[in-house]
Amino acid sequence: MANQVAAMCDQLMKAVNVMMDAESSQIYRLEALKFCEEFKESNSLCVPCGLQLANKAQPAVVRHFGLQVLEHVIKFRWNNMQQQEKLHLKECAMQLLLDGTHSILEEESHIKDVLSRIIVEMIKREWPQHWPHMLKEMEDLTSQGEAQTELVMLILLRLAEDVITFQTLPTQRRRDIQQTLTQNMENIFGFMIAVLKVKVEDYRKAVSLARAHCRVAVATLNTLAGYIDWVSLVHITAGNCHLLEILCLLMAEPELQLEAVECLLIALSRKGKLEERKPFMLLFDDTAICYIQAAAQSADGLAISVEVVERRYIFLKRLCQVLCALGGQLCQLVGSDVDVEVPANLGKYMEALLAFTTHSSQFLKSSTLPTWGALFRHETLSKDAVVAQMAIQYVRASMDNLVKTGFPSRNDSPSCEYSRVDFDSDEDFNSFFNSFRAQQGEVLRIACRAVPLEAFQIAAEWLQFQITSPIDTGDATTKSTGGLCSLLSPSVVQWDAMTVFMECVVSQIFKTLEEEKLPIDQSMELLQAVLNYDTKDPLILSCVLTNVSALFPFVIHRPHFLPQVLSKLFQAITFELDQEIKTPRTRAVKNVRRHASSAIIKICRDYPQFILPSFDLFYTHVKKLFASEATLTHMEKCCLMEALVLISNQFKDFAKQKAFLDELMESVVADWTSEEMRHVLWDPVALLSFVGADQMADDQSKDADRASLNRGRLSFCLYAMLGVVKRARWPADLEEAKAGGFVVGCTPTGAPIYRNPCTAQFLLLLPNLLALVRTHNSLFLPENTARLSEDFCRAHDVMDAEKSMVLGLSHNILDFYDSPVYKTNLERMQGFFTTLYEYCFQVLGNAGVSLQQEFYTIERLAEEIAGAAFVSLDHVPDHRLRPMIHILLYSVSNFHRSVSGSGFSQFDVGKTLISCLILQR
Repeated sequence: MANQVAAMCDQLMKAVNVMMDAESSQIYRLEALKFCEEFKESNSLCVPCGLQLANKAQPAVVRHFGLQVLEHVIKFRWNNMQQQEKLHLKECAMQLLLDGTHSILEEESHIKDVLSRIIVEMIKREWPQHWPHMLKEMEDLTSQGEAQTELVMLILLRLAEDVITFQTLPTQRRRDIQQTLTQNMENIFGFMIAVLKVKVEDYRKAVSLARAHCRVAVATLNTLAGYIDWVSLVHITAGNCHLLEILCLLMAEPELQLEAVECLLIALSRKGKLEERKPFMLLFDDTAICYIQAAAQSADGLAISVEVVERRYIFLKRLCQVLCALGGQLCQLVGSDVDVEVPANLGKYMEALLAFTTHSSQFLKSSTLPTWGALFRHETLSKDAVVAQMAIQYVRASMDNLVKTGFPSRNDSPSCEYSRVDFDSDEDFNSFFNSFRAQQGEVLRIACRAVPLEAFQIAAEWLQFQITSPIDTGDATTKSTGGLCSLLSPSVVQWDAMTVFMECVVSQIFKTLEEEKLPIDQSMELLQAVLNYDTKDPLILSCVLTNVSALFPFVIHRPHFLPQVLSKLFQAITFELDQEIKTPRTRAVKNVRRHASSAIIKICRDYPQFILPSFDLFYTHVKKLFASEATLTHMEKCCLMEALVLISNQFKDFAKQKAFLDELMESVVADWTSEEMRHVLWDPVALLSFVGADQMADDQSKDADRASLNRGRLSFCLYAMLGVVKRARWPADLEEAKAGGFVVGCTPTGAPIYRNPCTAQFLLLLPNLLALVRTHNSLFLPENTARLSEDFCRAHDVMDAEKSMVLGLSHNILDFYDSPVYKTNLERMQGFFTTLYEYCFQVLGNAGVSLQQEFYTIERLAEEIAGAAFVSLDHVPDHRLRPMIHILLYSVSNFHRSVSGSGFSQFDVGKTLISCLILQR
């Protein structure tokens, strides 16, 4: 027998060496693997061979295979073994625990792992019925040395994982073991805490054996982490949270702090009854909170030297999570039925949280935001003087946090080093920071409600500082000769952050303070300084315009500032750079002009009654702009028209408003309803020729220029149409509507029926609008796609920009905004067709909202729309159906609200449109 075992072990060792030798051929390696697997499956010498191979005198790879053989026997042959064989194998396994390994620092981790697995597999089959004293035997083993203690901890951890976490055994056995574990949990926890305390104490005292004691302490903490997640909270909070206090103390030990904080995090993340979680408040006592605070406040200085130390940084992330989890418990317990008072050391806790909010890592900063929001929103805590005082510090911290710095590819901030750990690329960081800034804005607004005047003072000081500071383009000046700023220039990132800050502060001050307490005089000084600030840098000018919009609500109290504000915005609408006279505008310049247009619309939308006295001045200025040589895009012209319509809603006189809209839209109506346009809009062939899609692209030809102008005509008509239909409204007050002639009757239920001053125009424009929809659908017919020239054969394809958006691909955010925006002829044509189709449905969708009964009672409306929108749908690509489905269904839902209670059949149009779509597709 002994000879057989020796011979077989020799063959097995050779096979293992062949498998592990990098120079072995694939054929030999497979043969060796097959031999070893067949041996484990069927050979009767598995146990003696496994024990001999597992002898610590053997090489590690051989020992590991021998232990694997024993594990395989237990997992797959245990039930077929005689009781004597089981007892023998168990005794041998326990002997391996006792003296079958090298010292704790010498032994390989994979040997310890497989040895612990062997014991756990036996426990899962024998305990407690046939191995009642297992826990006592494990406890006795710990007295034999550090190596045995570590193995016991590994066994207890794997047992918890297999039974509770992964549940890798039959249901009944799992219940038996779990029940026994629960019954003995007080002893198990006491045992582990005792081991932890002893080994930590030995670690602090010993010098030569410090690493060994540390290794055992780490194993014990890891095992505790495997139990804290599921055991009763009573065991975790026993003895006035003695365990949690120990974990807090261990955060001062560099070698143990990560495992300790992970245990603490698991404990504080536990749910359960509030009464059971009340002891967590003991962590706000002096000892625990001081250790937490000290660890947090040393965070920035210790985690980074030349580069971020990974283990230390992970510890800081876990510690930050601990603070947030502790804050979550605080917010749930204070003010609840459990009767928990506001902790006396709340200030120390918030200082610890603030340490992470001011940390160089953008990730750590972002992790604290939900907790700050919960504290500032909490009904009880938000009224505490400590929280109010901390709100000011948080507001000041937000000034730095809103600044976009920390790109992984750069070295202009301490944040960059951390970002290289947290983010794969600048695009990844940029996506994160955009979300982070949005969250910051939300929390900052909440904080400003607590300290509105203090926050406004901080914002005012920052704005004044930016105005008086010279522009710093940094090391990333643009390629243009003007030396303008880039997106990452120091001045731009500061202006950008300050602008976001100002918007958040001002938006809350009007919601929080009474009118007599508003800082009107100071805000007007700020606004005057902003209006006087002159810059030709488009990126900074865009921020200036945002500050004008943010401060505009104060102008309501000082009307004489209005002309200056409008003058500033009108100047920005026509903003140009000298060197761009003969080249396409840069993205930055386009953004300034769009920004100014949007600001004017916003002012006219939010304060139309205030702008009304200046309507004539406003209208005259717009007409001068239209008539001047200033190059306004069609979209910019329509924005100004849209603003005029918003103001005209305050006429509250149907006849006067209709006369104004007729005058405003006279040229549009004339062009859209002309015989030439009718011919183009009703004939696919004529439309393709009109826009130049059937011609070869040649920028130098007169035909190309004419086609470009024709595309502009169509786009302008649709933009203007949408602007008027979207904005024209009757007065919200019923009596004013009646007095102004907007009410034409009542429904059977008594609801008023209104008329819109733009209805007559819309009815004139509708036939050609529906014709364009029908014609556009017909463009996808094979005979019409064949008419596209070679240069424009892909005119109906999805644009590259849309593909990138769907795929989540972003442009490099470090690209400069100074280069002109050049588009290929194909890109222009694709954009034109896409916009044309979408705006047709935008007009139809908004008509339902604005005109309501006047729209839905148009004779044969459903048939007309179905005869236009659903023509040739078999050929329309799916990506073109999105605007039709989204906007028309939106219109139907608004139709339901608009005719509710009128006695009109609410779903006739809706059913017709949807059923037509289903039938066509």
